[in-house]
Amino acid sequence: MVDHTGRRDDNLIDQIQERLPRLNKSERKVAEAILRDPSAATRYSIAALARAADVSEPTVNRFCRGFSATGFPDFKIRLAQSIATGTPYVGQNIEPDDTAAEFTDKIMLTTIASLDKARQSLDPEAIATVVDYLIQAKQISFFGTGGSASVAMDAQHKFFRFNIPVSFYDDTLMQRMLAAGASVGDAIVLISYTGRTRETVEIAHLARSNGATVIGITNPDSPLAEACTAVLGVTAPEDTEVYMPMTSRIIQLAVIDVLATGVTLKRGPDFLEHLRKIKESLKPTRFPLQ
Repeated sequence: MVDHTGRRDDNLIDQIQERLPRLNKSERKVAEAILRDPSAATRYSIAALARAADVSEPTVNRFCRGFSATGFPDFKIRLAQSIATGTPYVGQNIEPDDTAAEFTDKIMLTTIASLDKARQSLDPEAIATVVDYLIQAKQISFFGTGGSASVAMDAQHKFFRFNIPVSFYDDTLMQRMLAAGASVGDAIVLISYTGRTRETVEIAHLARSNGATVIGITNPDSPLAEACTAVLGVTAPEDTEVYMPMTSRIIQLAVIDVLATGVTLKRGPDFLEHLRKIKESLKPTRFPLQ
């Protein structure tokens, strides 16, 4: 969005500058500390910013919430996004001259803030519904391509423990053939950040037409979401049209952990003995702790 002056009204630095005269004395000190060196501010801890502004940490938190941030980490990510659009094909907040300390800090902070936003946006009822579908499935297939392929593989590693036949596929031709051969009782989990890959959407329609339960871990407003039986809406402030997937992939992995935990709890305490036996089988493969 662009305001009447032609500036982007979602640019945090512009917002701080525009509101500076209306801030109270303590919050103005925070704003001035940030505006003196916005790049340095993205690397501050909350304690460091409080010291730089000569205010308390609660004042910094109050200042951040005043700019619609969920907390200080979220505020720093928005600040970093306002400073630069990023280095194409690398990372959305990464600048070409960033030091190792700077780009490491940006990536970690972006991931933390994005996970927190995902936590707030995930629908517990949708999670419970998907867990029920997975419990009832006679077999589960995880499909992912590109950056989501490694997430689908991780899902297979998690779910093979549940005494349900489970597989993962990252080849769209294999996915299409599996979808064509699917039937009632099969669960196919399609993992896609954008939800706009044509082949993936076509595979979802094909699997559903054959009676399979199709679960999407994807953007809730995407064509893939519309094609699925159930959807876990996953979004991240990441433009994968230009930048390589980073936080979106981490969020997807966390969602897989949520589902695996849900299935474990649904199986009840008697199932824990089965998980213990699997874990115990690894002991002979490891050197003992020193």
